[in-house]
Amino acid sequence: MEHVDVIVVGAGLSGIGAACHLKTECPQKSFVIFEGRKVMGGTWDLFRYPGVRSDSDMYTLGYNFRPWRDPKAIADGPSILSYIRDTAREYGVDKAIRYNHRVRSASWSSKDSRWTVQAESDKTIVRLSCNFLYLCTGYYDYERGYTPEWHGVERFRGTIVHPQKWPEDLDYAGKHIVVIGSGATAITLVPAIAERAAHVTMLQRSPSYIVTRPGKDVLANLLRRCLPDRAVYGVTRWKNVLVGTFFYSLARKRPNVFKWMVARGVRRQLGKEYDSTHFTPPYNPWDQRLCIAPDADIFRVLREGRASVVTDSIETFTEDGLLLKSGRQLDADIIVTATGLVLKIISGMQLVVDAATVDLPKTLVYKGMMFSDVPNLAFAIGYTNASWTLKCDLASQYVCRLLNHMDRHDYAVCTPRVNDPDVGDEPVIDFNSGYVLRSLNTLPRQGSKTPWRLHQNYMKDLSMMRYGRVDDGTMEFKAAPIAQPARTEAVASV
Repeated sequence: MEHVDVIVVGAGLSGIGAACHLKTECPQKSFVIFEGRKVMGGTWDLFRYPGVRSDSDMYTLGYNFRPWRDPKAIADGPSILSYIRDTAREYGVDKAIRYNHRVRSASWSSKDSRWTVQAESDKTIVRLSCNFLYLCTGYYDYERGYTPEWHGVERFRGTIVHPQKWPEDLDYAGKHIVVIGSGATAITLVPAIAERAAHVTMLQRSPSYIVTRPGKDVLANLLRRCLPDRAVYGVTRWKNVLVGTFFYSLARKRPNVFKWMVARGVRRQLGKEYDSTHFTPPYNPWDQRLCIAPDADIFRVLREGRASVVTDSIETFTEDGLLLKSGRQLDADIIVTATGLVLKIISGMQLVVDAATVDLPKTLVYKGMMFSDVPNLAFAIGYTNASWTLKCDLASQYVCRLLNHMDRHDYAVCTPRVNDPDVGDEPVIDFNSGYVLRSLNTLPRQGSKTPWRLHQNYMKDLSMMRYGRVDDGTMEFKAAPIAQPARTEAVASV
């Protein structure tokens, strides 16, 4: 059986970043990247709906080792995809990707101190073994988005589209469109399609907090005139981290102040068109993720009358659109169900440790990147209140520190153990978003104390993961019980 030091699962934003960290920080390690799809890019290749973009600035969503050089701070999907692919080529990790390899299961053997990974490739089962398994699969189901069950859907004579499966040939010019939803996808999609549609209506059961942000970072673009790219990137990255941390802390500690600030911003954008019914959520800020409107784009199309917001619930689909519980009829040629994702951690893989299937809901998350009692395995999951890559970069750097520490001390196995009886367990995510609540019973838990508690704070995690001890009393290390066989030379060391 072919063997490598590390298998990375996923060739999206986090998987490519993980591979680059391995290449530069663990140059002695061989690795491959298993990617279930035909191309790299993950989310940024999958989503093709009009206007798809980041909801975080690229100075924090970008990798810490490769500057973002585009003037746009809130970037469109194709630009982010190019950034990922260019990074993979620049660091040479594109050569390590094995496309159409969808990992179905992974089994750990304590006897051999290794994982055996089983992947499906063109209906053929492929098996590789590795010393360490790093899962960079994202957090949602790539095959399907979430669509509620509505009465009368079959009666609608128009087109129904979920943004996750946007048809390339969909012609929406001059059409009346209803977008169901008020989350980040809807806030992105509405101004984009309003440019060509006859009219777009955003139908929401309840509002979201929407904050405006410049599409370009003024400070970064000024600094570019006199500083090299890396210096500009570093300064802007830290500026945005600190600003984001400040406003998140304000929102959690002084929610009424934050609500007032958001409402004032919306009123300023809409003027006499402002209706608090459509912009006052029933929950506190950051109970769900905030929505970003770069350059106030959604408010611009609302002011211009090309889009409108309706706050109501659906009674039934009709032949020509939607009948709402209030009795109002919304006519539509196209209905877009921007109703969320299906949360699917580690891509639904089955994990087995010494013939026992791992029950993820019974595990605790160690440092936001490993499971209790599961050896030599890490996963990359970003922040819920900040840029995804901030946490994924820290996780990848920690994995490299961990591997190097094990090499220095001749360890073969590392396993997080809950050895403190005072550690309680809590839900791993404290959001009340629908996609989270629907899936909480399938997720691991977090602990009540460090290192089992998720801080959702970059500075705290930076201190713990980049500068804290690897041998922290919680991580259990063991030497190899038997000699390791020689690595198969057929696998390229990248």
